Parts: sequence; C-alpha cells; structure tokens
Amino acid sequence: MGLRAYIDRRIAPNFEKGGKYERFYVFYEMFDTMLYSPSSTTRATAHVRDGLDLKRVMMTVWFAALPALFFGMFNVGYQANLQITEFGYAPIEGWRTDLVAMLAGFDHTNWLHNFIHGAAYYVPIFIVTYLGGFIWEGLFAWKRGHEVNEGFFVTGILFTLILPPTIPLWMVFLGISFGVVLGKEVFGGTGKNFLNPALTGRAFLFFAYPAYLSGDSIWTAVDGFSGPTPLALAATGDLDFSVGLTENAATIPEVDLTWMQTALGGIQGSIGETSTLLIALGALILLTTRIASWRIMLSVLLGMMFMSLVLNLAGSDTNPMFAMPWYWHLTVGGFAFGLVYMATDPVSASMTDLGKYIFGALIGIMAVLIRVVNPAFPEGMMLAILFANLCAPLIDYMVVKANIARRRNRLQEAVSEG
Repeated sequence: MGLRAYIDRRIAPNFEKGGKYERFYVFYEMFDTMLYSPSSTTRATAHVRDGLDLKRVMMTVWFAALPALFFGMFNVGYQANLQITEFGYAPIEGWRTDLVAMLAGFDHTNWLHNFIHGAAYYVPIFIVTYLGGFIWEGLFAWKRGHEVNEGFFVTGILFTLILPPTIPLWMVFLGISFGVVLGKEVFGGTGKNFLNPALTGRAFLFFAYPAYLSGDSIWTAVDGFSGPTPLALAATGDLDFSVGLTENAATIPEVDLTWMQTALGGIQGSIGETSTLLIALGALILLTTRIASWRIMLSVLLGMMFMSLVLNLAGSDTNPMFAMPWYWHLTVGGFAFGLVYMATDPVSASMTDLGKYIFGALIGIMAVLIRVVNPAFPEGMMLAILFANLCAPLIDYMVVKANIARRRNRLQEAVSEG
C-alpha cells in the first residue's frame, strides 16, 4: 500500500495529462503495470470479470520459465568450472572472469561458484535484451500513441534462454532488435505478429552469424575449449543411443554423455534448453493454469514420436541420425523448450481446436525431418516452429471452411427431411 500510494501521489501526476512529463506517459505506464494491475476496469454488466489480465498471463509464463532459467545459470557455470578445474582450461579473459574470481571461484563442486560464474554470463544478456526490447517497444508505442504492449515481457526472457552463454552482447542487442521490430512491430505489435519474435531474432542471428550460434566452441565459457553438442555427436555417429558415447568419441575426454544427463540437464547447450526435467516443470505450471494449450503440446510430442519411429524403421547405412529414438529427440537440443514455451505462443499458433492438433503435429514432424535429413543443420526445432507459424493462418482457414461446409450440409439435410 505504501509504494502504491507514493506512486499515485508523487510520481503519477508528473506523467498524466497536464504533467510536465506527459509525453513520456507510455514509459511510466509500462513499468507501473508491471508491478500492479491496471486501475481501469470494465463496469458494464455485459462483461465477465476475473482477476486475470494480459500482464498476469505474461507473468505466469515468465514464472514458468524460472526453473529453466536458474538451472541454466548454474549449468553454464558448472560446465565452465568443470573444464577449468578438471581439464586445465583457462577462463575467458575479461571482466566476467575477474568478477567471478573476486566473488567466488571456479570450483565445479561448489554450487555457489557455479551459479555466480553462470550469472556473470547470463545477467548481462538479460539486461541487454530487456533494455533493447523496451527501447523499441517504447518508441513504437510512443510514436503510435498507445500503451506499451505486454508481449515483450515473455519474449525477452525466452530470447535470453535460447542463446549460447558466450554470445557477444552487441549481438544480443541486434538479435532482439530484429525480433521485436521486424518480427512484431512492423505488423502492428503484440497480437498481430504471425511469427514468434524470440525465434525470429534467434533465426536472424543464426543465419547472419552462424559461427556464434552453431560452432562447437560457443557452449562452454572457457578459453580454447571445443566440444560438440549431443546432436552434433549423434550426427557423426559418436553417440550410442543405448549407452552414451561410443569408443570413437573417447578422444573427447571433457565430454561425458548419457540419456539421463540430457534429461536432467548436465550438458552443453543454450542457456535454458538443457534440462528437460525443469522444462517439464514449467509445462506443468502452464497447463495447470491453462495458459498454454495442451493440444499443441501433445500433438508436437506425438508428431515427433511418429516421425522418429518411421525413420527408425526406415534406417540408413550412412546417416546415424535415422536411429535416434524419440526419447533422445525429446531431451537433446531445443525440442523440449520449443514444445513448451515457443510452440504454444497464443499469437503465432493456430487458434482452432483442430488446427492446434495439426499445427503441433506439423512442428513435431518437421523438427525430426530437419534434424535427421539435413546433416548441415542438426537442430530443427527453431525452423519447424517458424514454418508452422507461417502455416497457422492457412490451417485455421481450412478448418473453419471445413466446419462451415459440414454445417451447411447438415442444414440442407434437415431442410430436405423437413
């Protein structure tokens, strides 16, 4: 009550109509409604009222991403400290290393050391992402004369979690700028974009600067380390899906890999995509609160399982990825994260119930096909979701047309029988 009263008495009048900062009201409103629900409410009796507005929805998604976020920070530090203390790699020179050395250390058996080291990489990415995103959101809202849309609150955190920890900060700003401006605002802002803005920004960075998004040396924050991800190992045949690494992969002593590790998250990868277990916890939150569509999640999973089983049966003498079981597809790369947080984006996904099943199945099938059939692109979830986003309006159109045709036929039958 004290903070609310202080804002209303001392700060709000400066930004409201007639105040000396009236022209900057959009920026005040943006931060005020992050803390509190809007004061304006519907009064007419024709409306249904509840305590859930768009910002509360976004905060629920944000909260559901926190398990993956905190584990991601820990894992970034753990992977780096493991290479430093066990295999003699040097930390990357710079202010981050100096800060970690001053606050903690590089002992991979100490959870606090790991968390601080990971935070030294994640927090700057987080700050740059939200700073860049809110600048663009605020400028577009200011120019158009409306309030700042709430969508970036979720876009920002999801964008930070699908990046590698060693990405340069200027590239973070460039990627989020592309995602917000060309992936959303040019189409009218939140609710009018047909592509997921976070994935749009990452796709731009991937194709513009592939060495910073797909190289073997980007996943672990130490100097000189080069270690492949599970998908890269699987594509080269160095991963036995029943036991883990093959004997051929013994030349990489810094990498140890089993399916359980991929499920729990103790592997290299993008910051928030490694722990399938904690991503599943986020899915439980979203499904319990009915924020995300269970139809999309289920159909993505079933589509992936179907396509992986088909390719398992088909087999290949030259492509080891044909043999990857569905449960490995689920836990490696960004599949689980995309299934829970990206495919279920209510704006860029299909809206009809049947369309959600088709939309999700398309993502699951396409993700496996891109992973397996295209050896130059081992991760397929990002492109699969963006492709399905493009198809979502057409899917809904066809579903609606089919429903209209069925109803017309039933009406004609009823008339003819009457």
